[in-house]
Amino acid sequence: MKKVAAFFHNKEVLNRILFTLAIFFVFRIGSAIVVPGVTPDESFFADTTNAFSLLNMMGGGALQNFSLFALGVSPYITSSIIIQLLSMDVLPALTQMTKEGESGRKRLNVVTRILSVVLAAVQAYGIIVALSNSGEGISLDDDTAWGYTKVIIFLVAGSMMLNWLGDQITDKGIGNGISMLIFAGIISSLPSQITGAFESFLGDSIASGTPDLILQGSVQIALYLLAFLAIIVFVTFIERSVRKLPVSHSNTSASNELASQQSSFLPIKVNASSVMPVIFASSIMVAPSIIISLFNTAETTPHWMEIVMDVFNYQAMTPLTDSFSFPFGPIIYAILIILFSYFYAQLQINPERIAENFQTSGTYITGIKPGVETEHYISKTLSRMTFMGSMALCFIALLPVILSMSGAVDASLSLGGTGLIIVVGVALEVSNQIAGILAGHGYAESEL
Repeated sequence: MKKVAAFFHNKEVLNRILFTLAIFFVFRIGSAIVVPGVTPDESFFADTTNAFSLLNMMGGGALQNFSLFALGVSPYITSSIIIQLLSMDVLPALTQMTKEGESGRKRLNVVTRILSVVLAAVQAYGIIVALSNSGEGISLDDDTAWGYTKVIIFLVAGSMMLNWLGDQITDKGIGNGISMLIFAGIISSLPSQITGAFESFLGDSIASGTPDLILQGSVQIALYLLAFLAIIVFVTFIERSVRKLPVSHSNTSASNELASQQSSFLPIKVNASSVMPVIFASSIMVAPSIIISLFNTAETTPHWMEIVMDVFNYQAMTPLTDSFSFPFGPIIYAILIILFSYFYAQLQINPERIAENFQTSGTYITGIKPGVETEHYISKTLSRMTFMGSMALCFIALLPVILSMSGAVDASLSLGGTGLIIVVGVALEVSNQIAGILAGHGYAESEL
């Protein structure tokens, strides 16, 4: 309660929160404006196991409405992944930009934006072709080349506007702008998901009036809500878990050395990459279906294309024969989460740079020699922490999927794990940022 009260006493925090809410309002308005010349069929997205269900969820139903923001921030995320990978000693020009400080970062950001425009155009065309060929997703008033071009322009412009709105949140609001927009999209879809759960578990039971069925449905919905709560608690626990490495300072006098050691430590989070691995992996899982759609102009999808789309559908089993299926999608999704966890953790915590900074400042990890040994020790600890964090992310993301495959819950309810990881992770990041602002404000007041 004290923190909530502090929001209203701190003008900076209050202004940032109100600004972020205003951006959310614009986001929701744009998500409801249908692209001119397109008639969407919302029933196509009633099946949440199709290839575009995840993209639709992360956009808060914007794709389902085929609105101006139908692409969401997915092109920018994909572009960021590509640029970050190419910057790791693949393209010397991009690698050099990463070493040029703030100016290099700005130039790298421009390159990322340009690539995101290209990817947005490609993704827009792929989605239009895929949903048009399905015969159920959308129908175009003008199916000529110019008609396609107009729709693509609207979608690309909407995606770029979302990126700009995200930048405004980062600069003037609360949290990371791109993550906050995804957070807003998922939050807006959660009420309909919970309503769907009530209808699934209790709808027919109440209609039938059978006491036993009503009791059974009530127990099921109670367990469903408890599972949501358990996921939230578990994600919070993982996000808060930290390994503290004791740090000593060579310039500390003997009289206060013990106190310094007790208060100084290097924190390494179990999940140093937070929600980014899930967001990155989700974007990658959608990409193959969109790419295939670019080459599929027939009214019926060839069998091999269906197999590829099933392989990259993390919510479904891939049927290899009439009697045998294999969970390629969930396995690929888990592998991507693990890989991106290690990749992003290395970006967040650079053991080599930390070791150099320690050696320069006369700081060292207690019991570990400065220099190379410190680097190896931090790298080893980070790898262990990241492994546990990535396993936790995989478990949470795939548990609802596994339950739906087993028949324990309906497939339409299987998005809860991925969505809640993002929602809880972003909420904790925002909470930490607000706490930091309030702490800085309190320190400034004490100085005065």
